[in-house]
Amino acid sequence: MPTVGLFNIEGKKVGDVSLNEKVFNVEVNKAVLHQVVVAQLANKRQGTQSTKTRAEVRGGGIKPWRQKGTGRARQGSIRSPQWAGGGIVFAPKPRDYSYSIPKKVKRLAMKSVLTSKVNEGKIIVVDAIEMETPKTKDFIKMLSAVNAGKKSLVVTAENSPVVVKSGRNIPGVKVAFANVINVYDIMNHESFIITKDAVKKVEEVYA
Repeated sequence: MPTVGLFNIEGKKVGDVSLNEKVFNVEVNKAVLHQVVVAQLANKRQGTQSTKTRAEVRGGGIKPWRQKGTGRARQGSIRSPQWAGGGIVFAPKPRDYSYSIPKKVKRLAMKSVLTSKVNEGKIIVVDAIEMETPKTKDFIKMLSAVNAGKKSLVVTAENSPVVVKSGRNIPGVKVAFANVINVYDIMNHESFIITKDAVKKVEEVYA
């Protein structure tokens, strides 16, 4: 059973936390991680790009010159793709890029990425993040005290408006909640800072 240090927001170690080995100590499956991350990025795509084909571009109804005898290449329309202002070949149209991933694969990917953070020593468990009023300065002090990286994902057990407001203006820092964390966000951030209560929630879901 993996054990990591427990820190307060001042960066002082106040104890140790034993992590559930079914969640934080599994075999890292890189293929599954890749599959889930690609799916997440595909699902984020808006798919609203649209350009016009030669059938949709305005004008070009008349043949620009006669078929033979001019010495020039035959042309049927000035809106053909080879003309400036013409249509686009295989023009992109609005489409849905999203696709679904089996729940078992998602769960395995989440366990794999959490395990990788433990193996790399990039997980930081804090006893609680308590702030009376939103203050970005205090939030930065907390990140500095626990030796967080430039890109840090801070996970709390529940929605805390004060914590969210304190961290939302810091470049590279994202605040999330235990029930909405995803594989891509965890992989995309150098440090994974999570509260003790959030660890319990994650273990309840994935253990």
